[in-house]
Amino acid sequence: MKVKSRHHLRNDEIQAVKESVQSLLGVDIDGDAFEAVEFADADYEVVLVDGEPAVMYVDDEPFLTVKGANQFPPTRNVVTVDAGAVSFVSSGADVMRPGITEADESIQSGDLVAIAEETHGKILAIGRALEDGADLVGDSGKVVESIHHVGDDLFDFSV
Repeated sequence: MKVKSRHHLRNDEIQAVKESVQSLLGVDIDGDAFEAVEFADADYEVVLVDGEPAVMYVDDEPFLTVKGANQFPPTRNVVTVDAGAVSFVSSGADVMRPGITEADESIQSGDLVAIAEETHGKILAIGRALEDGADLVGDSGKVVESIHHVGDDLFDFSV
């Protein structure tokens, strides 16, 4: 991933990112340095928190990256998958309803979600819910579209 531009965020920009992530995920992001990174070869922007890619913008909406969600574990908008789904989700596959063991009831269709594995609670991917939270657990169908996952270019990005 080729960096097009990189700059420190102003205090009001930092506050806006923190408030948005807090309202979506119930997480307080704590860090000393916040930098925006724009890529020449990707259609999203990333916010580095103390040098780590912790926040990404998806359709102009700030949301934690996989690394960010593991550093600042979310309490809302989390979908938990069973052990059988881990290898698929970690490879970037969309999440199917039978693999989900638990989903936050407050999730609305179209919301960004963090996808965690049930054994250790580690975040494997970030996706977009295709159904409401109450309808994510069940027998069949694709219910979360994968956006970013362990091992993709953004996960491997370092400054």
